Amino acid sequence: MPERQDRVGALLGAAVGPGRIPGAVAVAGRGAAPLGRWVAGQADTIRPRPMRADTVFDLASLTKVVATATVTLALAGQGRLGLDDPVTGYLPEFTAGRDGPVTVRHLLTHTAGLPDSRTFYRWCSSRGELLRDLHRLPLQAPPGSRVRYSDPGFIILGEMVAAVTGVPLDEAVRTLVTGPLGLTAAEFRPNGLTPRFAATERRADGGAWAGTVHDENARLLGGVAGHAGLFAPAADLARFAAWWVSDTDAVVPAALRRAAAACQTEGLGGRRGLGWACPGDGFDILGGHWPPTAVSHTGFTGTSLALDPATGRWLVLLTNAVHAGRDHTAVQALRRQVHAAVAGL
Repeated sequence: MPERQDRVGALLGAAVGPGRIPGAVAVAGRGAAPLGRWVAGQADTIRPRPMRADTVFDLASLTKVVATATVTLALAGQGRLGLDDPVTGYLPEFTAGRDGPVTVRHLLTHTAGLPDSRTFYRWCSSRGELLRDLHRLPLQAPPGSRVRYSDPGFIILGEMVAAVTGVPLDEAVRTLVTGPLGLTAAEFRPNGLTPRFAATERRADGGAWAGTVHDENARLLGGVAGHAGLFAPAADLARFAAWWVSDTDAVVPAALRRAAAACQTEGLGGRRGLGWACPGDGFDILGGHWPPTAVSHTGFTGTSLALDPATGRWLVLLTNAVHAGRDHTAVQALRRQVHAAVAGL
């Protein structure tokens, strides 16, 4: 095992550097037991700062599974919503959702028939304008007919959570998920000094985004959105992953978490759980090295999370790859290599 641990550190060390990934933090474990932690590279290369184990990352689309899907499942576990309920029962302004209709499960599994993305920020000037256009988005396929990964679908899901709870999404997530799980630094719209954060993409003024959400639609929404906007250090995600693979019924019943990690979309052109990518999905990052019961998710900034409820193994891999540009080749290769190495720990 020490040799494999050294292998993970060597992979991170080889991946970081000029023209490659600026920096990375990885934590692996099995259940509540840690298997290793590794730190390499720079948190910011413009104003050089070394990466630290407690560096806070813009999680990008990891927001979908850590925050939005989990708070939705928590509400389902409490009986406050049903996974097969029409979304318009909670969010009447989602007019396209009447066609079919679109259910909560459709949004969680990316089978609502919504487009993969929309650059609302290019023509909308406020949160209200973005939500107006979002709610009027026409469906591109009948609900439940195919998998198409959709950012708009998770923005709608976040708005639905706010409607069900009567509080903004960030407050609902803090009350129902991050607070009870002890994720003390996981938050939307974080406060604090720039040195806490991994830098993401470079701005036109020569600096880089750090502590402000990278995703442009999430930024227009005030930093709180169902598809992006959550920030956290690796330790919080490690705690989240250890909880997810545990048998506790806290926050979300264990049986519901197991169902969420099982494929719900066989024969629909993708293999999705409730939020998660299952092995064989187009977004699967495990490369066949983990058991078929494992699930994963990635974030555009260079983040990823994988876990296996059956064995209890999990891996948090956080990078600021987008700080070096939008070419994902290097981080995709690193994910494959590190997940293969951790499979043997």
